[in-house]
This record gives sequence, C-alpha cells and structure tokens, in this order.
Amino acid sequence: FMSVQRLHVEKRYCEVAISGNLVHLAGQLANDTSLDIKAQTQETLDNIDRLLADAGSDKTHILSVIIFLKDIEQDYAAMNEIWDAWVAEGHAPARTCVESKLYAAEVLVEMTVTAVRISN
Repeated sequence: FMSVQRLHVEKRYCEVAISGNLVHLAGQLANDTSLDIKAQTQETLDNIDRLLADAGSDKTHILSVIIFLKDIEQDYAAMNEIWDAWVAEGHAPARTCVESKLYAAEVLVEMTVTAVRISN
C-alpha cells in the first residue's frame, strides 16, 4: 500500500499530491489574473516552481504538463515565448496544449503538472 502525501490542502482540493516518487500538481494559474498572457504565464510557472520545490522536485523532473489556454489562436505564441525561456534545456516535458473555457473569464492560462520527486 502506497500512502499519499498532500500539501497545501483546502477543503475542495490540494495543490500537491505525492505518491511514491510521483508529484501531481493541481491546475496552476496566475495570482493576478488581470495581467496579460505573458505575465499570467510567468506567474503560473513561478507557482509551479514553488510547488515543485515544496514537493522535493523541480522543473527538470517534470514528466508531463497539460496547458489550457482561453484563446489558443490569440495567446499560443506569446505563452510559448515565456514557456520556451522557462523550460530547462534538454528537459522539455511531454506536453499537451488545448483551448478551454476556464473557470473565470479573466483566467487566460492554466497548467497541470506531473513530475518525479528527487528528494523527500
């Protein structure tokens, strides 16, 4: 039986769930959703970095990411500009990027990450 460790737990969800060496992040988005796509993407990635560190991992150990964009036609290139600068050379994860109606109109990007834990 493998236990599950949960970090940053709310009533409805947790930000991080860890089982064995797998780290699952809840969908991450910008803290300030009034920002443009580039700034929202950067804040989202900053949140991912912080939560992965809390879980004993980092961006070089991401297995997969699902990116949800509110408007893929309008925001794909700008999001990728920030993404490409963030991804560690040689460590690009498996990735899916789709257009999606997000939970609030001002949210332009949300990302869901699965990574491997490198330390406890």
